[in-house]
Amino acid sequence: MPKMTYFKAQQWAFSFSAEHGYLKEDVDFLLLGQLNWTLAQLLSNYQREMPAAAWEKFQTNVKKMCQGYPPQYLLGSTSFYGLKLQVTPATLIPRPDTEELVDFILTDLQAQKDLRVADIGTGTGAIGLALKSNKPSWDVSLTDISEAALAVARNNAHALGLDVELKQGDLLTPLVGRYDVIVSNPPYIPKREADLMDESVKRYEPALALFAAKDGLAIYERLAKEIRPYLQPKARLYLEIGFSQAKQVQVLFLQEFPRAQVTVKQDLTGHDRMIKVEF
Repeated sequence: MPKMTYFKAQQWAFSFSAEHGYLKEDVDFLLLGQLNWTLAQLLSNYQREMPAAAWEKFQTNVKKMCQGYPPQYLLGSTSFYGLKLQVTPATLIPRPDTEELVDFILTDLQAQKDLRVADIGTGTGAIGLALKSNKPSWDVSLTDISEAALAVARNNAHALGLDVELKQGDLLTPLVGRYDVIVSNPPYIPKREADLMDESVKRYEPALALFAAKDGLAIYERLAKEIRPYLQPKARLYLEIGFSQAKQVQVLFLQEFPRAQVTVKQDLTGHDRMIKVEF
């Protein structure tokens, strides 16, 4: 029987996945992630024989991916703003849109030191850990209502050697004292839009981190009503939002804080995707 080289394994996966509507980039994400290699390492090892166990695992993962299972969950990790993060079905898979939120905050506050920061509904810890990684002097807390998600965030903080505080509880309730910066990528998808979503997202990612009541605005409404006791003077709130929610979220915060400055930030594709509230 001819040996299975890394090149042949990749070519098999390209062909199999193409029949199910997946791209070569999806295959390479799985293969490189499983091997923990760069593309250059793969190319330099093309003609080497792939161990039987690795070949078997790769076939299984490709077939699962083609059935809709998220490749990040298959690998147990993903990259986010230069960090490698553990992901599990208890956490939402961090998206590039949220990297833009991190970049917005770091650019906005690049000269600021010793800030007290809270990442609300942290999931994998992606936002808070990316901020702490780039701003070691910031005092960063991560909160989540899900103990399982918070365990993943704790593992990620430990693996990255980042000193953050983790607090379990509903929205702002775990916080103690006042903060200079509060950030959140909350659930904001209206339940009526579930039929429009990718089937793999609905099937495998946690609904708690996706959907919100009141046409997707429930968490923003709660934040607007409950955030005041947690704010330092001149504090800032940064939020990810759905692309059609900017005006409604602006109104929610201006109703509670008429003197606040509420700024809408567009993503790189020109959609309204972030909100900054300066209190």
